[in-house]
Amino acid sequence: MRKGHLFAAGMSLCLGLSVEAAERYARLAHTYSIVARDPETGEIGGAVQSHWFSVGSAVLWAEAGVGAVATQSFTEPSYGPLGLALMRTGRSAQQALAGLLAADPDAAVRQVAMIAAAGKAAAHTGARCIAEAGQHVGENYSAQANLMLKPTVWDAMARAFESSSGDLAERLMAALEAAEREGGDIRGRQSAALLVVSGAPSGQPWADRRFDLRVEDHPEPLVELRRLLGVARAYQHMNEGDEAATEGDMERASRAYGAAAALVPDNPEMVYWNAVALASSDRLEEALPLFRKAFAADPNWAILTPRLPAADLLPDDPALLQQILAEAQR
Repeated sequence: MRKGHLFAAGMSLCLGLSVEAAERYARLAHTYSIVARDPETGEIGGAVQSHWFSVGSAVLWAEAGVGAVATQSFTEPSYGPLGLALMRTGRSAQQALAGLLAADPDAAVRQVAMIAAAGKAAAHTGARCIAEAGQHVGENYSAQANLMLKPTVWDAMARAFESSSGDLAERLMAALEAAEREGGDIRGRQSAALLVVSGAPSGQPWADRRFDLRVEDHPEPLVELRRLLGVARAYQHMNEGDEAATEGDMERASRAYGAAAALVPDNPEMVYWNAVALASSDRLEEALPLFRKAFAADPNWAILTPRLPAADLLPDDPALLQQILAEAQR
């Protein structure tokens, strides 16, 4: 008997599933998660952590202007796209969840939460989810967990979400971190994810994703997720800087690149493009120390620099270029 089939057979005996159903749902995502909406911006999304590889790829689903879903425990990933499809037609989170549970012969081993774009959330913790398991549905959010060390994890998440400030991504992170402080998953930790989409659809789903971050396998996934959130914010500033530079607004580009570099000061690319924007805005004295720092981190930035005037990213000024490249020799 192959290993996966043996595992499924054990699940079927323990949980009353057929072997076929156990094989179908053998992907575990015992975990803690939260789905939520920001009533001020309309942003919607979720966050999750588990002692399981790549938890975000199966658990979290969200669509701008529609809602978000977390499907976990003995995971049925189809709850994600089907839940969103039902909410897209105007069904509430409660109606969408109830309909999917009614059609699921293994609803007792599911833990699922949904929130609609209007802010109403609904959750289900099946009777055969492994203890400690439970949920806390509040205004504009639902926190849920199973296979926890303590039965207080989901309430700790709720308190953290309600009391935290900042944008939705920050409040979702606060909820995850509170769960970990409360004891978290009884097995430990391995992966985490955070997904936030904009409040209104733009018609370009890729542009609606404000944050889509995953830590697939890490000894401290929440620490790494927190770091990635900071890097993602920096690159949002970088994207703004690139857009401004393309439009010829080098002053705005410099402000955006500077904000990115302040968030991730050890990233030479952010330092470099800030320097380019400053030099293009007649602020060479501010730019030169940044060029020096970037060139010291990687000499290839100095090789790249003479190519920029042809792309209209630096003035076509040989004297200016000579001053900049002199920083590579310092």
